[in-house]
Amino acid sequence: MIEQIKLLMTKATNDNVTEIQNVLANYNIVCSFCSKDGDDLLRRIETDKPNVVLMDLFMTSTDSIGVMRSVKKEQMQNPPMFIVYSSFDSPILEREVMSSGAAYFVLKPYKLTDLGESIIRLVKTSKLKVKGGIKTAGFDDYSLELKITEILHQIGVPAHIKGYHYLRDSITMAVEKPDIINAVTKRLYPAVAKKYETTSSRVERAIRHAIEVAWDRGDVEVLNSYFGYTIQGSRGKPTNSEFIAMISDKLRLQMRNAS
Repeated sequence: MIEQIKLLMTKATNDNVTEIQNVLANYNIVCSFCSKDGDDLLRRIETDKPNVVLMDLFMTSTDSIGVMRSVKKEQMQNPPMFIVYSSFDSPILEREVMSSGAAYFVLKPYKLTDLGESIIRLVKTSKLKVKGGIKTAGFDDYSLELKITEILHQIGVPAHIKGYHYLRDSITMAVEKPDIINAVTKRLYPAVAKKYETTSSRVERAIRHAIEVAWDRGDVEVLNSYFGYTIQGSRGKPTNSEFIAMISDKLRLQMRNAS
């Protein structure tokens, strides 16, 4: 079991503190609470030194983006991982939040069990990076995952849907093992499904949904740069395998050119 995680969370007056603590305790997450005030949150981060901070997008005094920028400016030795949540769904704000340093963007309302699982997954991923996870030449020491995350945000895939995570892992696999794109159904989907303890068909549907959402809400110029022929011509949206292949091919090309 993963070691205990200290979570600092901003809360509303109607939040059921006891229920939140009890549910998250099942994931070995110890939860403490803070008012929805950015300045107060910054003080608590300094004194409590949490592993993870779950904060509202909009707060008094300083908003979530301001909090992350302040922590980055202070150059803390062990800064917390930031998760931002909001009841307001805006692709532009979501991209700004993620580019400012958030690890995850959550839409309210959400299930506490889903939140607990997401925190565990994010913390495990973070620990792998610290131990020397995947590094790619020419990306200024960005991990491959962070580069893929940046691309997905630019395209307009929302971070709070399951297909986002499935896509990120699928693209990672396709970069590392290019031949897997020729066996999407037999190898790629089952590998992603195993990691998330789900089925291949659900992975396929979630990725398809993520692509559809990106096409409805994404930045046309960015989509054009990756999939110009599909949005200008008559073919419509790319298939799952086309989407994964195009992004992974561009990443491998960038890696070769930068090395």
